[in-house]
Amino acid sequence: MPPLIEFRNVSKIFGGGLFDRQRTVALENFSMTINDAPPLITAVVGESGSGKTTLARLLLGLETPTHGEVLYRGRNVATMHGADRRQFLHDVQFVFQDPYGVYNPFYKVDHVLTKPIAKFKLASSRAEARKLIDTVLETVGLRPEETLGRYPHQMSGGQRQRVMVARALLLKPRLIIADEPVSMVDASLRATILGNLQELNEKFGISIIYITHDLATGYQISHNMIVLYHGAVSEAGDVEHVVQNPQHPYTQLLMDSIPRAVPERTWHRDSTTANMAKPAAGHIGCKFAERCPHVMAQCNESQPPFYRTDPQRVVSCFLYADAPLLQNDGLDAVFVSPVG
Repeated sequence: MPPLIEFRNVSKIFGGGLFDRQRTVALENFSMTINDAPPLITAVVGESGSGKTTLARLLLGLETPTHGEVLYRGRNVATMHGADRRQFLHDVQFVFQDPYGVYNPFYKVDHVLTKPIAKFKLASSRAEARKLIDTVLETVGLRPEETLGRYPHQMSGGQRQRVMVARALLLKPRLIIADEPVSMVDASLRATILGNLQELNEKFGISIIYITHDLATGYQISHNMIVLYHGAVSEAGDVEHVVQNPQHPYTQLLMDSIPRAVPERTWHRDSTTANMAKPAAGHIGCKFAERCPHVMAQCNESQPPFYRTDPQRVVSCFLYADAPLLQNDGLDAVFVSPVG
């Protein structure tokens, strides 16, 4: 059977039209495969504007690649229709960043849960539908009797976000894309929602792409990590390798930006923050060169390839030019499977 999801040399460029002459590369030459088994949680990490959400929208078919293909079971997501499109919408679910904006304020939250049941004919009676709803709500830590019958404004952001996780679980998907699912939720509830996602992965065998700007939460729940910078992969591999010993200067910068309770260490402005401008399409060289403290002449001449610095990590940086090149086009060549 073909892979569940496959990115084949995908690039997405915005602009270049009549009203927007500036062409911006949101994602560049990205390749990755997501298989059904083993189910993995892959964190996609980077600053705002790094291409994380564009990657998710391409996967969902909400954007069309400028170059390359996104495939579901070997079929192009951008041109999929009919029964194939329906199965895709069943197997791939999305948890949005904003737990406030995804609800219609005129409908009770019940509507969010009953609509997919009706659309995909998941139950043959109201009693069966109610049983399904009760089960998924309890799975994410919500009491059905305290949740159903309420309007969105009567629930907290954390409760609304957990309802969206429950909605995704209703369909028993193969893949969930969680785009910054805890960024607008109180800190006290983040652990609960992250725990919900881990349970979906471990108990129900659902693969998850966890999109975040926060390395700490990515490290907490993921098996593998991809670090994006302005649409290009800087570093990728086993999360333990990437976080515990970051090698790309950008990953090191992200790690240094995490607050630490070290009173004797005074804050200083790192030279790597000097230029935040996004490189335009046609940019030659490493996109991080203008912010990099280790920049060399060759960094401005060509984009560095992937160097396999150890068996479970690749780094796109000329600092590691002595390491072997990644022979496989896909990042999954260095991803690890969960131990179990």
